[in-house]
Amino acid sequence: MGIKEVLHFARLPSIILLGLVYVFYVLIGGVVFWKLEGDLEQKDISVLLMRKQKLLSTYACLDQDSLEKVAQVLNGASKVGLSLKGNSTADGFWKFTSSAVFAATVVTTIGYGNMSPSSTAGQIFCVFFALFGIPLNMVVLNRVGKYMLVTERNISNFLEGKTGRRTCTSFLVHLVSYLCGALFFLIVPMIVFQFREDWTYSQAIYYCFITLSTIGFGDFVADKNPDKVYPEWYSIFMASWIFFGLAWLALIINHSIDMLEGLNMHLKRWWGASKQEEEDCVGADNPDTQLEEEKEVNRPPLKQ
Repeated sequence: MGIKEVLHFARLPSIILLGLVYVFYVLIGGVVFWKLEGDLEQKDISVLLMRKQKLLSTYACLDQDSLEKVAQVLNGASKVGLSLKGNSTADGFWKFTSSAVFAATVVTTIGYGNMSPSSTAGQIFCVFFALFGIPLNMVVLNRVGKYMLVTERNISNFLEGKTGRRTCTSFLVHLVSYLCGALFFLIVPMIVFQFREDWTYSQAIYYCFITLSTIGFGDFVADKNPDKVYPEWYSIFMASWIFFGLAWLALIINHSIDMLEGLNMHLKRWWGASKQEEEDCVGADNPDTQLEEEKEVNRPPLKQ
């Protein structure tokens, strides 16, 4: 039994089939992450427990309660951007440039989680700011993405008029557009972040994609190391990169959605054709249907 016969035998609506594929995809991802990260996590836990015991044995005056208080100080220092190598920091996390970048992460739903408003007024304002800012951000990004797409199509149409080859020209324009976008929004920022943050290239490209896809885990965040002094242009660079990079990646995702929708329509047509063929075959083998067809053939023509 082939794939076509299996799908036809199942007779599942497309929404159920799509849901099953989605659940299967998520479960496969869970299994892969479990295998890749589970063993490493157990090793990290063992190392941390050994370091804890060594710390307690080295400093006899440090008991469990004192260790928890030290951990609270470390956690509080990381939240406000205080460097433990000194007793002060320049402006903390909530300087104007960092606050503007935080506002951008709110409306873009990135939400790193490394900094968040702690005052009641700030939390309430954040709710209303996000309530109106997220739809506004989606509208603006959608408009910017459309302009990018229109520019790409205009270039494609111009080259098609010059060369007369529509398929090849469209493919090459899309390819060059993707490569240029990857260069400006992934490769160049990766190099900048690797240099400024002392990350590896893999960590920098991971941060770029996690940010532009609005996943925003918060395990890597640029411009937030209290032990570093960042130039003023760095925050402007980050805000511009996030805004235009989101529009570019949204355009890529829309192209991917169009491809999946096209594949879905193709499967629907294929499914419908197979159903129609079966109905035709059943009708041809049905004696009642054959009798009706013979009556239609032998029926005298209507008089006009």
